Amino acid sequence: MAASISLAYSFSSCITSRTSVYRDIGLLSQNRNDNPKVNGVPRSRLRIVCGLAEEERPSVECGNYAQGKTTGGSPGSSQVSRREVILRTSSLSMLAFLNFRGERPDYLGVQKSVPSLALCPATPNCISTAEEINDPGHYVPPWTYNPEEGRGKKKPASKEQAMQELIEVVENTRPDNFTPRIVKKTDDYVYVEYESPFFKFIDDVEFWFPPGNRSLVEYRSASRVGNQDFNINRKRIKALRQGLEKKGWRSVGF
Repeated sequence: MAASISLAYSFSSCITSRTSVYRDIGLLSQNRNDNPKVNGVPRSRLRIVCGLAEEERPSVECGNYAQGKTTGGSPGSSQVSRREVILRTSSLSMLAFLNFRGERPDYLGVQKSVPSLALCPATPNCISTAEEINDPGHYVPPWTYNPEEGRGKKKPASKEQAMQELIEVVENTRPDNFTPRIVKKTDDYVYVEYESPFFKFIDDVEFWFPPGNRSLVEYRSASRVGNQDFNINRKRIKALRQGLEKKGWRSVGF
């Protein structure tokens, strides 16, 4: 993400945008009363000082620490000691790390029943070429590395060459400063974990070269936790596609 963000009790107020705050908190509900927890963490333990106007703050309980107040201790105490600030910052950082990374889904990979990548959940933070074309919220078109009006006629690339081109673009493209890490690679499949720069959220991104002579590549990009992604997955795929187009690739049908 482009904006900088820090956890509560930092020595300077958070420098952030509304989008990055909502994204990295990973809100699971628009109604705070319906959702007493955020990714398994009680809201009462999530104290975030945002430095934003009241109407711009995310719907989590922002603590009163920015005004120098405390929620415990001796009566009349109105200041938070530097040691307490440091300890609380450390604790919340670890809490966020442990709870916001999420577990790796067990359904990743090429599905066996109908060979394809997995479908998306109902949430809008996932896109996949396996979806129906009449589901514009989740469907995205596959790619071809040998377009007919391009190098497919002149000098078609082999699957091995296309795989190397894909790996190169993945490793050198970091939209929103997410860091890619290739977890698995076979002769027809690549699985990449993208890690966010602040709260270390993980997005799961897959690429599959299905069998056949059409030179196709299918893909799936999904946020592991939360509900909204503010188009992070679409922006990532667009950046990768633009990088691949420089090597001769094209989207199919679009």
